[in-house]
Amino acid sequence: MAQVQEVAIIGGGPAGSICAERLARSGFPTTLYDEHLAWEKPCGGGLTQKALAAFPFLLSGKQPRKPVSEVELIASDGGRARFRLDSPIVIFARTVLNGLLLDRAAAAGCKIVHARVTRLETDSPRARLEAAGAWREADFVVIASGARNALLPCAQNLPPEDLELTLGYYIPADEDLLKVKFVRGLEGYLWSFPRLGHLSVGICASMHKHSSRELRSLLDAFVKDERLNMHGAQIYSHVLPSPRRETLCRRRVVGPNWALAGDAAAWVDPVTGEGIYYAMRSGDILAEALIAGAPEEYPARVAVAFRHELEHAAKLSQFFYHGKFLGGTVTSRMIAFARHSATFRQMLADGGGAIVNTSSNAACCGRSQAHPPKRKPDEAPKNPKRANFPAVC
Repeated sequence: MAQVQEVAIIGGGPAGSICAERLARSGFPTTLYDEHLAWEKPCGGGLTQKALAAFPFLLSGKQPRKPVSEVELIASDGGRARFRLDSPIVIFARTVLNGLLLDRAAAAGCKIVHARVTRLETDSPRARLEAAGAWREADFVVIASGARNALLPCAQNLPPEDLELTLGYYIPADEDLLKVKFVRGLEGYLWSFPRLGHLSVGICASMHKHSSRELRSLLDAFVKDERLNMHGAQIYSHVLPSPRRETLCRRRVVGPNWALAGDAAAWVDPVTGEGIYYAMRSGDILAEALIAGAPEEYPARVAVAFRHELEHAAKLSQFFYHGKFLGGTVTSRMIAFARHSATFRQMLADGGGAIVNTSSNAACCGRSQAHPPKRKPDEAPKNPKRANFPAVC
């Protein structure tokens, strides 16, 4: 593979921005293209301790954010279990998070172009892309523009079986309790994430198995059950990856002069929906491979860092959402254990809110992995272990 000098990055979310920052800091001429820049992507915005340990600069600035320690799990039969996390989840508005990451990329020397890339050609040694009516060239292109993009014909779009639909509301409110609800038959869950000045209340589920009408009905019922005041609420919807195991194993994510990162590569936990950490980590790993002059090593580096755990999660997702355990659903039994057992509640709290730890058993009865060691703000992460739920992208 020819030596990469100039890099173009399509997409200014966590994957693209982290990749851009690392490359620019290493002296690569880097240009990032995004039609939205810092925008409010529809999702919960929760960052687990795993993400915060891997990227400690997220807590070192003055950007507004909300730490949340109180969590309530709700079963389909109405049973509830509440516990306090030993290490809080930190929730950012996505406008704030994306703005922070873009600012860091720009400060490192990356050129930021506020424009949509409409065409991409990678069949020549140097890639060509069209943005704002003009053609540009680069030695390598990073596609980090989300789960649904048709820029690269050789990288097939994810089918409905590998996607999930999210619907939700931003509801003006001041709240400190994070809620996650499971519904029998739903391959997904509902949530209420407290942010600064409002709640992000939503639902995510398999696009292949559930319609938007079904999800909207369940979401509205959840809002009614939780007695939320909808005055001033804004609705949102989005499509996110929820990859099957075979997709994670076989999806092509790198070529001679291109690579996919973040949601575009389907690097998302198919059980919890956690995507921000994997987006940032994949952008970081891709940059490392490019800096080393070996972009072809990107898939193997990702496999070592986290792909295998995502494959394991995908293998267990059907049992987690549809399986039976001790005569009930896995989620309802888990919540019942938490409601009646202080030991089980403490186990969840110790795990940073881990509802399911795919490195332990599928019945959720094993202690989660230890938190990764902290590192300096600009130090590359060392493959921290998982602590899963709640995340919601």
